[in-house]
Amino acid sequence: MISQVESKLHPPSSPVNYKSLLKKAFLELKRLEVDLQTLKNHQHEPIAIIGMGCRFPQGINTPEAYWQLLFQGINAITEVPAQRWNIDDYYDPNPDAPGKMYTRYGGFLDDIDQFDPHFFGISPKEAAAIDPQQRLLLEIAWEALENAGQPVTQFSGSQTGVFIGLTADDYAHLLINGYERENLNVYRSLGALRCMAAGRLAYCLNLQGPVMEVDTACSSSLLSVHLATQSLHSGECNLALAGGINLMLTPETTIGLCKMRALTPDDRCKTFDAQADGYVRGEGGGIVVLKRLSDAVRDNDPILAVIRGSAVNHDGLSNGLTAPNGSAQEAVIQKALVNAGVSPEQIQYVEAHGTGTSLGDPIEVQALGNVLGKTRSVDTPLIVGSVKTNLGHLEGAAGIASFMKVVLALKNKHIPPHLHLKKPNPYIPWQKLPITVPNQLMPWQAQEESRFAGVSSFGMSGTNVHIIIEEGDYK
Repeated sequence: MISQVESKLHPPSSPVNYKSLLKKAFLELKRLEVDLQTLKNHQHEPIAIIGMGCRFPQGINTPEAYWQLLFQGINAITEVPAQRWNIDDYYDPNPDAPGKMYTRYGGFLDDIDQFDPHFFGISPKEAAAIDPQQRLLLEIAWEALENAGQPVTQFSGSQTGVFIGLTADDYAHLLINGYERENLNVYRSLGALRCMAAGRLAYCLNLQGPVMEVDTACSSSLLSVHLATQSLHSGECNLALAGGINLMLTPETTIGLCKMRALTPDDRCKTFDAQADGYVRGEGGGIVVLKRLSDAVRDNDPILAVIRGSAVNHDGLSNGLTAPNGSAQEAVIQKALVNAGVSPEQIQYVEAHGTGTSLGDPIEVQALGNVLGKTRSVDTPLIVGSVKTNLGHLEGAAGIASFMKVVLALKNKHIPPHLHLKKPNPYIPWQKLPITVPNQLMPWQAQEESRFAGVSSFGMSGTNVHIIIEEGDYK
């Protein structure tokens, strides 16, 4: 009787189907393996450059016009225009003259006061208080998306990232010095904050991915590209706008750089030359549109070139806060090669930081030789150049100018001439390094594989960035 009751309360369990359970477990493991592999693929997937927009000296407003300037080997440096400051009031050839600058030159943009606020939904009153750097970024970003064949409206509310390199805040000084405190209002308070540059762009276009302003001095805009690729790899965003901008609106920064003896007195940035004596300051800006390569191929986007890998590091404790560190430069290039899965011999061209200083140039060329030249044949030397010989040093936007130059060179299969090199710097051991500098336009001959190039940007803050780019023949 008791056994019958127990039998009803605790009926014998049905037999376990171990075969079915094992099958389910196996399928789940396979699914997890696919997910893990997908994540790994995303983390190392090349990033497609699908569009570009720019503003550079000599009225350069399109990538095509920029290529023509590079192709023809034009020096875009002029005397300081009267719209910025009266150079005669500030010029003195004596570098120790208080409050004076010993240079009369720079690379300047035209019509930076021109802007259509209604196009971006901005009132004229607010537009007048917005730093022209921010206004230019709005125009360049819109043009970059158009260049990529991407209707701007389709990204409203999307996980699109914005990464902007920006160091100058001259307009803030103009606003503060040009108005009595009683006349300051919300527009003037917010209009010149550097942190608003990327945020305003995302606000006007309604982009909801990661958005940030980046400031590491001269490496700011190339770092913005590196950060954008990391964000795309992690899945934080599916499209990214990356770049930077730089304008010179007041004389004070130039005066300060003259006191540091950082600038050349003439109108030429003489990178790698024996007469290298500093750089020329320059203005400009650029934005590139980035997308994971698989997504770009799927969407039939134009692929100008692809980012294979990048890296960032810092000089640490070196010979001085602003002094370059050759070991750190070697390390960042080596790390970029590893991240890209590219060997040193595959790199045919490097767009150097190349500021044109007697200290920085030899350190940079030696670092390139140590990393990229050890096993390179003298018959296939590494080609090195610097766009600073065309535009001057765009400071916070220098990296994006270099980056875009390389993309255009890959696309057009030619390497532009490096200007103002008459007598190579004697402190660079040219005879021991398989490195050459092109003094005229040269065809970019393909190896058995794709064309590869590196781009370096070293910040005065000590932050170094290197990016490796491959030609974009994916169709």
